[in-house]
Amino acid sequence: MTDPTPPVPVFDPRAVIEGRVPGRTSVAFIAGIVITTACGIIALSIDASESFAAGHGVVPFVVALPLALLPVPLLVALLLWVDRLEPEPRGTLTFAFGWGAGIAALAALVVNTAGLEFVTQPELGASTGQYVSATFGAPVVEETLKGLFLVGLLWRRRDEIDGPTDGVLYAGMVGLGFAMVENVGYYINALITPQQGGFALLGYTFVLRGVLSPLLHPIFTSMTGLGVAYAASHYRRGGYWAVAVGWLAAMLLHGTWNGLSVYGTAGVLIGYAITCCVLAGIIVVLVADRRRLVGEIRHYLPAYAPTGLVTDGDIAMLGSLRARRRARNWARVSGGLPAAAAMGDYQLAATELALLRAKADRGVIDQSTFAARQYDLLALMHVARRSFSRRHAEPPHAPWAPPGASAFAPGHRLH
Repeated sequence: MTDPTPPVPVFDPRAVIEGRVPGRTSVAFIAGIVITTACGIIALSIDASESFAAGHGVVPFVVALPLALLPVPLLVALLLWVDRLEPEPRGTLTFAFGWGAGIAALAALVVNTAGLEFVTQPELGASTGQYVSATFGAPVVEETLKGLFLVGLLWRRRDEIDGPTDGVLYAGMVGLGFAMVENVGYYINALITPQQGGFALLGYTFVLRGVLSPLLHPIFTSMTGLGVAYAASHYRRGGYWAVAVGWLAAMLLHGTWNGLSVYGTAGVLIGYAITCCVLAGIIVVLVADRRRLVGEIRHYLPAYAPTGLVTDGDIAMLGSLRARRRARNWARVSGGLPAAAAMGDYQLAATELALLRAKADRGVIDQSTFAARQYDLLALMHVARRSFSRRHAEPPHAPWAPPGASAFAPGHRLH
């Protein structure tokens, strides 16, 4: 005899914030991770086979792989640090990294090698063919393959892209994954190159690629990411042209960097100067986007004051990363780690709510989607607020709230 009582649905704050169905990880996501991992392993195996073919055995690969992995955690942490105000879903970011390290890296390795061996070198000779392939062929192939993830995100998950920061973040994760696998091949070639190979050339290559220019691929692909971010916000007004412009800019930057290598140290310095200028421009865009996001929080959240879930003190707190941290610390001291986690859920849900209203105003989402997601976010804010204020019948003045503002004004219960 079966129990007629239906199962109680699990309330998953992370699922609400990320806008996905709670429960088990989707089969599509698992399949995507498996495929990208398999492609990454195959790409690394091809790199390792070059070492075996040169008679050096497994040693170059064993040395190259840790060197390629070494800067990755720090660089990923840097990207996540940029994404603190409105973090993107960790699963999507993981898949972005896997796309770069797996599918894009393997496909680029196969296409670039085939073009070099069967087209450019037979027609132009070894040296000229390699230069032409690196300057004109590789940028097109690699930026197209990396950019396909961003185009797919625009096609299937447009609502995940809230602005330029998201475009740069996803592009950066794809670029980091791609660069990691590509660097393994560069380090192996440095060790097995006749005459001038060995640890001296490996050290030079590591300093050049792993220390001085670890953000090259993320910077190149960020051009496509910025184009995709613009298209996501302006697609009803024909904003898709921005994707093509971003893709062309990515290829131009990539090709310019590779092409300048023929000019030796002077070319490298010019390449660094150009890249640093582009990086400075990206930073300016990120700062401006942070201000835009804070402006949307301050503009849209006051409309929810009648619910009792948002006050002036909360809005002031949500507009500052430092105040957000103080609020979580206050919650942890008052109610322990569960209260701190609830405060974090409240902050993220309120931020998503402001962005949701902004997207609805721009016509990026339809009204039914807006209404359903708005209800879920308000419900999470209600549950989270009740959790981190549970121990205080009349909570004291919260440290993030301005004088005279109560961060815990009694509110209406959601029905």
